[in-house]
Amino acid sequence: MRTQALGVRAAGEAALLEVELLELTPGRFRVETAFSGVSAGTELTFLKGTNPDLHASWDGELGVFRSDRPAVKYPVEKLGYMEVGRVVESRAPGVAEGGLVAMTYGHRAAHVADPAAERVVALPEGLDAVLGVFVAHMGPICANGLLHAATELTRGDVRRLGDGVEGLQVLIHGAGTVGLLTALLAAHHGAAEVAVVDATPERLAAATALGLWAIDERNGPPWQAVKERWRHGARQRGADVVFQCRGQDAALAEALRCLRPQGTVIDLAFYPAGAPELRLGEEFHHNGLTIRCAQIGRVPRGLDHLWDRERLSRETIALVQECGPAIREHLVTDIVPFADGPALLHDVAARRRHVIQAVLAF
Repeated sequence: MRTQALGVRAAGEAALLEVELLELTPGRFRVETAFSGVSAGTELTFLKGTNPDLHASWDGELGVFRSDRPAVKYPVEKLGYMEVGRVVESRAPGVAEGGLVAMTYGHRAAHVADPAAERVVALPEGLDAVLGVFVAHMGPICANGLLHAATELTRGDVRRLGDGVEGLQVLIHGAGTVGLLTALLAAHHGAAEVAVVDATPERLAAATALGLWAIDERNGPPWQAVKERWRHGARQRGADVVFQCRGQDAALAEALRCLRPQGTVIDLAFYPAGAPELRLGEEFHHNGLTIRCAQIGRVPRGLDHLWDRERLSRETIALVQECGPAIREHLVTDIVPFADGPALLHDVAARRRHVIQAVLAF
């Protein structure tokens, strides 16, 4: 059996592709996709040809990219990791037909899943299915950022997800989906104040509408606004923690400037072009700062017995249940028919169209 998938046929060419489905053998189930969220930052790197997986192969055993092994080749048939599907046929124990599940199988009209090899998150009754696109992967990315912040502050004795933000001044660099969800999680878990830095009017407007302090970097250096407002004592100005959510080295450099001495940047960004603008001999050195990568592939060392992606998904569901209407109104900016997916990617890549979170509807 075959189905349609949104992929990249060649550099610069998004297209609907025909892909093969697995056989529905015992232990598997089949879903028909309802909605699929577009992770524009990652997906456009395949469209533009800048994703490192196109040029080198990740060696999971050694933890390095290797140019001496085959990399991902075009056509790229799997884009995306934010799917909501309805179970239409099940031969898997515990997976009921008719239920909605959140998964990460990519933009395709149907999928045959093996629960032993894939994450499957059952969505609770009453949850807006559009917002279910955040549950399997995107929300856990953001929640994992908070978990890393908690590890820094508590030295590993993390009891709650908010242990690294509660009562603190928190800065988010970037008002895209990752930035705004992270900001909402920080506010949800008791941050004293949450600020979001960006330069795009639509994103700043969304941050303000969500109750966040929106800092327009076109009006001056964000570090100046932050350090004038957040004072902790003599020579102690700036954010307690910064979540860096933009794939730009200049943003990481600015994030360091915004920190109070001995603060931490929790880095959720992806830098396909490297980081030549990063100046480790400046604020990083003189203020004794820390950069902590919070990559979704792992939770902080020593916490895997307490925190896993399932728990991070539950934290995401709790956020969506509390803030769902606001997220739907201000963060989900575009719901696009699946057939228009290639045009959407081309428009966003060419900056003919601005989106925060686009969702494909099937």
